[in-house]
Amino acid sequence: MQVNVSARHGSLQPGDQELIEEKTIKLRRLYDRINAIEVTIDLKQLDKPSVEIQVSAEHADDMVAHAEATTVIAALDNAIPKVEQQLRKLKARKTDHRTAAHKHIELVEVDDDESTLDE
Repeated sequence: MQVNVSARHGSLQPGDQELIEEKTIKLRRLYDRINAIEVTIDLKQLDKPSVEIQVSAEHADDMVAHAEATTVIAALDNAIPKVEQQLRKLKARKTDHRTAAHKHIELVEVDDDESTLDE
């Protein structure tokens, strides 16, 4: 899996890039088929940086989340739950459709004599 972190209109502080990669790599635990994660930080407004996370997964559309906050890390912490929710929904759509159809479920008969308790 590939994680790209880029900044527009400025540069990140020294430890921020590693911290961003560390936090976004944890998205893999929700959905195994993630191919790439792109994080773009827009520093045009220094008092309110914005973060965009774009996640590419196999056989699915890209998931995108935006967030703004007073710091880059706070904006990232606001955007990650949005992507997590999209990944959970994707995983539910991909896995829930494999349940058995109603017409293929066998009925089991229960004897009335066995179901009564001894008194």
